[in-house]
Amino acid sequence: MATIEQRGPYQWRAKVRRKGYPVQTKTCDYKAEAEAWARDIEGQMDRSAFVDRSLSERETFEEVIKAHLKNITPTHKGAESEKMRLDKFMRDENELCAYAMANLRTEHFEDYRDRRLEHVKPGTVARELNLLHSVIQHCRRRLSLLENPISHVKRPKVRDARFSRLEDGDEEKLLTAMDDCRNEFIKPAVILALETAMRRGELLSLKWDDVDLTKRTATLHDTKNGEARDVPLTTRAVGVFQNLQDARDKKKVVGIKRDLRVFPISDQSLKCAWERGRKRAGKEDFTFHDLRHEAISRLFERDWDAIKVAAISGHRNMQSLKRYANFRAEDLAKELG
Repeated sequence: MATIEQRGPYQWRAKVRRKGYPVQTKTCDYKAEAEAWARDIEGQMDRSAFVDRSLSERETFEEVIKAHLKNITPTHKGAESEKMRLDKFMRDENELCAYAMANLRTEHFEDYRDRRLEHVKPGTVARELNLLHSVIQHCRRRLSLLENPISHVKRPKVRDARFSRLEDGDEEKLLTAMDDCRNEFIKPAVILALETAMRRGELLSLKWDDVDLTKRTATLHDTKNGEARDVPLTTRAVGVFQNLQDARDKKKVVGIKRDLRVFPISDQSLKCAWERGRKRAGKEDFTFHDLRHEAISRLFERDWDAIKVAAISGHRNMQSLKRYANFRAEDLAKELG
């Protein structure tokens, strides 16, 4: 049964009570509006189609994101990067974040997509939308949301996998540029990425206990696919690890516990050093992940089969690995004769 009562000179409150349902209330500016709302709620209850939207009408998108950052993000492998992206979204999108979850619509995120495409690449926008979609998915049941408004947002078309390779002299330019960085770990990280095909996150999570210079192996526990793997070390890689170990021993201070990680720096610190270094080297479009691609491509150029390469790279899907076999046309031409 619905009741309508006046609340002050300009407001009307509608209240719907029905056995088996939580009490529903809403304050409106006009009596007719309150009556229409009450009829709609009662109609939904009559059809057994009622969904309690009271919580989603009170909780804002910003509150949902903050809850996600507190409870969900820390459980993800890329927690630091995810936190940075969500914090930036909340800073830049005040208006969108102020919406109650019940009022978010697909067109809000289509507008967001179009605005972002004016400033960043399609791949970046697609990843941002996927992250926001995940945030909303995690709260759908709790807030009784019938659907995720981002589910119907068309993602920007991303070009096929890019194949950026180092040309003759590029590696030397990069390493020389890294010498000028104040971050002492960036150059060793670049060399090891090229020598081992490790991902940035794998390098940063690697601990000294997992490096065996006698057996020339490094054991990765925190990998993208969740499976540990042993990575063989080249002579050059062993030399880099040895230099890092020697530098670590020299810094030993009695009474101070040393970091167990090979690279005791944050992901953001490595990113910033890489950005500055690649800019000095004139390789602005070459990403840190491209070092991994370069390393894997070099293994294929040594005539390694896909199974051997996968043992080093950690790929489980041979089709995914196939795109890394990026042979230069001029190299193939030489083999053809």
